[in-house]
Amino acid sequence: MKRILILNALVVNDGATKKQDLYIQNGRIEIIGDDLSNRTADIVIDGEGKTLFPGMIDDQVHFRDPGLTNKGDMVSESRAAVAGGITSFMDMPNTKPPTLTQNLLKEKIHTAQGNVFANYAFYMGTSNENIEDIKRLDPALACGIKVFMGSSTGNMLVDDTTVLRQIFSNAPVVVAVHCEDSPTIMQNERSFREKYGEKVPMACHPLIRSRDACLLSSSLAVKIAQDTGARLHLLHLSTKEEMTLLLAMPMDDKQITAEVCVHHLFFSTKDYEKKGSLIKCNPAIKDTSDRDALLNALHDDRLDMVATDHAPHTLAEKQAPYFSAPSGLPLVQHAFQSLLERYHDGHFSLPLIAEKTAHAPARRFQIRDRGYIREGYWADLILADLNQPYVVDENEILYRCGWSPFSGTTFKSTITATVVSGHLAYHEGKVDPAPMGQRLEFDR
Repeated sequence: MKRILILNALVVNDGATKKQDLYIQNGRIEIIGDDLSNRTADIVIDGEGKTLFPGMIDDQVHFRDPGLTNKGDMVSESRAAVAGGITSFMDMPNTKPPTLTQNLLKEKIHTAQGNVFANYAFYMGTSNENIEDIKRLDPALACGIKVFMGSSTGNMLVDDTTVLRQIFSNAPVVVAVHCEDSPTIMQNERSFREKYGEKVPMACHPLIRSRDACLLSSSLAVKIAQDTGARLHLLHLSTKEEMTLLLAMPMDDKQITAEVCVHHLFFSTKDYEKKGSLIKCNPAIKDTSDRDALLNALHDDRLDMVATDHAPHTLAEKQAPYFSAPSGLPLVQHAFQSLLERYHDGHFSLPLIAEKTAHAPARRFQIRDRGYIREGYWADLILADLNQPYVVDENEILYRCGWSPFSGTTFKSTITATVVSGHLAYHEGKVDPAPMGQRLEFDR
């Protein structure tokens, strides 16, 4: 591992900002100090005028590997992730085959070893039939257990309340839940088909994947978690009504935590006219009043972290009519920049961004020695120039699917470097060809 010296950067960490130097050796932060310019290093980065954050830990991605690799795979999507400052990812189990056993979980880990550009971990999936596999799960093997309480691919929809209670009661790790009520959605689909046939406008998506469908399912998940004592994590909440389910208190004091995704903080129903299926996702992007409620809930700690739910599809698939066009957006390459926009417009402080993207995920999932800029911790870092505009150019998109919902957007900030486990993975527009991501370890 090369020794890296970062000089004169504004370090954002643990609720504070301070201009400091960092010296990295053997993959870890060895020294944080005020003047380390005399240290011998293989790589020296001048951070003057730039801001240094702990690397983003994205607790929700769909990298499509195995079985759906025409859309993306661990290599292509992790390459895009480090270009966007995401240094660690947690990949979801709705692949082909779905990750419903420990053996399949181990196969995904084996696929990632030595091949991915960011640090990695994987969720164990659930179905109405694999409760025994959940009971036997080694807590060190998976970052969490994923439950689809709304429609999913394959046989991963868990719609039996008795099974849900068993999963919640026996889960040895955090239970991460996608909450949408399928009967409500199916009824809405029938109503809109009667009105429009197969030519449903994309702007109707938040009415079909409705706020009622979200609230019904989220409320059920919270009730079961309260009854069973499960460590529940509510994924990608999208409505102002769901914020009433959450406690405004420090995350470490909670049994039930929740997150919001970057696209629900950036887009609103106003964007369907221009973006159409390119912003079709589940749960749906909703009104500006919902977006405002989500932003406020990050401030008062009802929402604990921010993720991407990165889910690439080919452009040809996305151009299909409403019922055929799949839901999901590719996001990891520009997610952190989109959050920095909320700093520029006065919504977020820099320490709040570090808390919600790095500190909180590390603590909630008990990730060892990551998520903070601390001596002895792994060096997972983002260096950003907050005053250098960046235009999202389709020619520079690294996703296998080749498109982004942010195409043409001008961000006020640029990611200039990403360090992954002490390796300079991305610097000044180029991803280093060596995939140096490591498997995440947990203090459990």
